[in-house]
Amino acid sequence: MLADSGLLPQLQLHSRSPLRNPLCIYGDLGYLLRPQLQTPFRGLHLTLLQQQFNTSMSAVRSSVEWVFGDIINYFSFLDFKKNLKIGLSAVGKMYIVCALLTNARTCVYPTSTSTFFNLGTPSLQEYFS
Repeated sequence: MLADSGLLPQLQLHSRSPLRNPLCIYGDLGYLLRPQLQTPFRGLHLTLLQQQFNTSMSAVRSSVEWVFGDIINYFSFLDFKKNLKIGLSAVGKMYIVCALLTNARTCVYPTSTSTFFNLGTPSLQEYFS
């Protein structure tokens, strides 16, 4: 899916900090380490700093999965295994719309993710502009 998305070449071209350092996303161990795609440190003998990095990133990565759970929780018809057939339904479009609505709901009602990171949320007007 990552290869099909074309995301990594776009990140290589456009994802830089003001100091021109590469910005990156974080993936699991199934991905190869790249400047724009970081993964956990591997091996049996990790330094304390490497272990701390893996632990902190694991918590952040888990929070991304909370959002997927929220979407399914708010829009239970998206339970693909039971209700939707890829090729017979506009599954991707429905999921995107539900994700957009979940984000909008987050603007009004805090979620476990925004609470965990102690983040404020934009107003609905800011989100949709």
